[in-house]
Amino acid sequence: MASASKEPPTDPLGKDALLEKDALPKSSLTKNALQKEVPARNANGTNVGSVRVEIFDQVYNLRGSDADYIIQLAEYVDGKMRAVSEQTATVDSVRLAVLAALNIADEYHLLKRRLEMASPEVRQRTNKLASALDEILEDTRRTG
Repeated sequence: MASASKEPPTDPLGKDALLEKDALPKSSLTKNALQKEVPARNANGTNVGSVRVEIFDQVYNLRGSDADYIIQLAEYVDGKMRAVSEQTATVDSVRLAVLAALNIADEYHLLKRRLEMASPEVRQRTNKLASALDEILEDTRRTG
């Protein structure tokens, strides 16, 4: 299961987020242990907090402003990798990571497609409501 520790967040996970494979052995870490704050700056010059997470028994230092969100993402990826490892015979973590990434991409595209499909219905309802509002406003102007 993913475990993590965090420093004060200052930059959202995104284009300025950094990923570093940690050189420390897993046994030297304690679950939810706090790390010393190491000031780092992103391209905009703002401070970036560091979060130590464990994904599929590998430790990573991630930097971003929302440590809780980074931890949540790491736990999600860890869960996906573990689910894939239970369903396949492979022990190669790179293959498991690729299969987990494909599963996550599939989820993303299914949700995206569902969101895009709902859009025409929302537009149609919006147009009906706008027309009804226009009619009411015209009637009010005539009688006003």
